[in-house]
Amino acid sequence: MVYSLLRPLIFRLDAETAHGLALSTLKSLPSSLLASPPRHDPALEMTVAGLHFRNPVGMAAGFDKNGEVPDALLRCGFGFTEVGSVTPRPQQGNPKPRLFRLAEDRAVINRMGFNNDGAAIVEQRVKRRIDGHGVVGINIGANKDSTDRVGDYAIMARTMAPHAQYLAVNISSPNTPGLRALQDPEALGGLLDVVMAARGCDVPVFLKVAPDLQPADIDAIARIAVEKGLGALMIANTTIERPPLHSAHAGESGGLSGAPLKQMALERLRDFRKATGGSIPLIGIGGIATAEDAWERIRAGASLVQLYSAMVYEGPGIASSIVRGLPPLMRRDGFATIADAVGTE
Repeated sequence: MVYSLLRPLIFRLDAETAHGLALSTLKSLPSSLLASPPRHDPALEMTVAGLHFRNPVGMAAGFDKNGEVPDALLRCGFGFTEVGSVTPRPQQGNPKPRLFRLAEDRAVINRMGFNNDGAAIVEQRVKRRIDGHGVVGINIGANKDSTDRVGDYAIMARTMAPHAQYLAVNISSPNTPGLRALQDPEALGGLLDVVMAARGCDVPVFLKVAPDLQPADIDAIARIAVEKGLGALMIANTTIERPPLHSAHAGESGGLSGAPLKQMALERLRDFRKATGGSIPLIGIGGIATAEDAWERIRAGASLVQLYSAMVYEGPGIASSIVRGLPPLMRRDGFATIADAVGTE
């Protein structure tokens, strides 16, 4: 309710300034003033890749790029959160402006370009986490100017594995030229071998893929993910496609997220569920803003869900709202637990 009153003022700021303000607020104010965490419900617990999640609603990578507020997000009601994307060396990212609200479409376009403080600084932050509880993943990437991107992923796996509950390999951002080529089946298998060897421990490895994939790509990625023993597939990152949009920013280049991505991301989730036969956990991402959206992904095959763009419009209470809304949907459809409902549509 407080956020709905403040939102018109926040939206007068450019999107990247508002993002910085959100991070500063989360760092400085008690979570009780930002959102009312839902009471713990054992029926919402999930186990994925050997990790225990208090609820299936997570914060996607991109919000907390530098590991500044993971514990604050968990206290706001998220069942897990993801730091990053982080690269070996600090980088500024693409020129500003590079983040745009499409309010009429409840969407966001970004071309941030993996801006982050670099592995050394982020590693120190996550090592100093306040309480150390909850599931915090680290999303790893490669520097834009790297001459050995596979080597960058190896460095990141080696550096971050000791401090992460899972590693998310991000090869699906559209804002680093050539990065998505690593989704090619010939390149993907070798990359995953390097990452899994470099981590030096058994921390699960998740793979985040783009929604802009052809059927043959989906089948190949699914096969490789199962063969390599990945902990989960994350479906999906932002899209470079442009469905009909109404905002003045509709023509901006970059990755589109939010409500217009919802149907495409749902279809890709169904495709990967079919391609994997349920043999590997899936994480549904893209256009999730309500408990009904999250429930639809779970029924379609997602063991967990993530959001980010919807928080721009709904505020930090969105996780608690979705978590509170799931039990009535479970009861309505005759399920005792979230785990029972996965893939049952």
